[in-house]
Amino acid sequence: MVPDMIKNTCILDLSCQRSCRVFELEDGKMPAACDSVLEDIEDIVSAEDLKPHDRQFVRKNVYPKVRKRNSQKSNQTDDDPPSDSIIPGAQKIWIRTWGCSHNNSDGEYMAGQLAAYGYKITDNSAEADLWLLNSCTVKNPAEDHFRNSIRKAQEGKKKVVLAGCVPQAQPRQDYLKGLSIIGGDFFIGDFLPNLLELAIFKDKIWFKLGDRVVEVVEETIKGHSVRLLGQKKDNGKRLGGARLDLPKIRKNPLIEIISINTGCLNACTYCKTKHARGDLASYPVEELVDRAKQSFQEGVCEIWLTSEDTGAYGRDIGTDLPTLLWKLVEAIPEGAMLRLGMTNPPYILEHLEEMAKILNHPRVYAFLHIPVQSASDSVLMDMKREYCVADFKQVVDFLKEKVPGITIATDIICGFPGETDEDFQETMKLVEQYRFPSLFINQFYPRPGTPAAKMHQVPAAVKKQRTKDLSQLFHSYNPYDHKVGEKQRVLVTEESFDSNYYVAHNPFYEQVLVPKDPLLMGKMVEVNIYEAGKHFMKGQPVSDARIYTASITRPLAKGEVSGLTEEFRHAAQNGTNRKARPSAEIPVKTPLSSWMALQLPWQQEGGGLKILSVGLALLAVLVMFYYGGMKTEL
Repeated sequence: MVPDMIKNTCILDLSCQRSCRVFELEDGKMPAACDSVLEDIEDIVSAEDLKPHDRQFVRKNVYPKVRKRNSQKSNQTDDDPPSDSIIPGAQKIWIRTWGCSHNNSDGEYMAGQLAAYGYKITDNSAEADLWLLNSCTVKNPAEDHFRNSIRKAQEGKKKVVLAGCVPQAQPRQDYLKGLSIIGGDFFIGDFLPNLLELAIFKDKIWFKLGDRVVEVVEETIKGHSVRLLGQKKDNGKRLGGARLDLPKIRKNPLIEIISINTGCLNACTYCKTKHARGDLASYPVEELVDRAKQSFQEGVCEIWLTSEDTGAYGRDIGTDLPTLLWKLVEAIPEGAMLRLGMTNPPYILEHLEEMAKILNHPRVYAFLHIPVQSASDSVLMDMKREYCVADFKQVVDFLKEKVPGITIATDIICGFPGETDEDFQETMKLVEQYRFPSLFINQFYPRPGTPAAKMHQVPAAVKKQRTKDLSQLFHSYNPYDHKVGEKQRVLVTEESFDSNYYVAHNPFYEQVLVPKDPLLMGKMVEVNIYEAGKHFMKGQPVSDARIYTASITRPLAKGEVSGLTEEFRHAAQNGTNRKARPSAEIPVKTPLSSWMALQLPWQQEGGGLKILSVGLALLAVLVMFYYGGMKTEL
């Protein structure tokens, strides 16, 4: 008998299919499996089917027919090897990520899983066999760059896999047709395959499985089109995403980006990201702390916490952000630092006292990103931001008082639909009042499918002028001039864009450029500030100053895979249909074309005997209960 989990399902041997196929799972819903229902495996052969004797008799009446061969078509076919002859894991992959630190974290996980399988992650797009484009849907320019990259890949005859928020939010756009897509929570999933459920539905193959980027890349390289859409759920409850201990390649080996939750609780009228990331789903505190500890064991000295809204963390699982932060602080070694990501005003208001204490901790940057978007309450109402300007000011004023020197970063949208000149002037006054050292200015772009796109739009020229006016105001003041001559303790983590300096950050997460001394990288050192610019300061290390080394061990090399735990190694060595890669001792997953070769428990050697034994034991227990009940009644 077929087990319940794969009943009512047509099973297709994928290795026999050469045509282009599309795999889809949208909103977690499975379509009808087939028109006819298979109650048992024996039902595959019906009474109408030919018997072996009849089949042999019919064969005598079959005559060969000579068909003329199209030589041109034949030559073309011979040049392209069949998909089954391609060896996955031997190709080079170029990954490009747009957008926020959450997106960058997703890109790191995708790179890690692909490298763990054996693919080479390259920085050279020209030499890559496949481009993996990880998109951002916040603004039109980001999507334009994404679209242009797709076109460039196609012109260069590259295989393409699309990931990120754009394909998840708008999967049916014309320029995405025929391309492999990993949307929503599916671009990073459990590394080892689960038992699959396949169902044929019209001209597509729908499936339900543990999601993975490796299989999508593999099938795309073979010439197939694969689509994974939807969100991960368990009994109807939204899940937080992938396991945090999966392999990854950090863009910077010294910095670990940890997504503490995905999705949010808001419904902002201009936001397209909500369509892609969905509702709030938080990771358990214990898993996040374990991930942080693992990172420090791999040489990381700085952790970034990220999500669509860190302030909302834990509301779906009965905890909150301060609880998480206090647990993380306990795990941070001396010389390492923690940076908190963006939080919206409504959710930080409830925890101001605790947040002030945490931001004063010596191993936590006194830095917070709190988007205001507009200083007009009427505009905020149209945006559905769920707070007023007074709420924002209360948060900023309280933190500035309780956390001396704190850096408050904020975002502002210029030209939101319905914004008047008076509304914009209120925003200008807010910036003039607080003189934010870090200000992200965004000209409004209507995103398709959002309520704001249907509102009455501000003329483009007006939006452009307001953006220019706000930018001029921002550049009219220098926030760091008064810090020249100070001694500051800084953590050095990266190289400047011009490669002339190393980049460090002081306790307020203000950027300090220091000399390119390799001995300083990954270290905390005291410097004298001798120059200040709009976005940075320059510091010279103090002679004979103590240098703190946060790293418990040597940092991973750039491009080295993180998170290859013993569990992965063991699973790779003992799993079904795994390919050995002794050079890296890396776990490998089963290719899609071999899915049907996965052995069920009763198909494995000795498995039938084990299941029979268990079944007999259960039957004996039931018999005892049955006769015991009869004796009681008598």
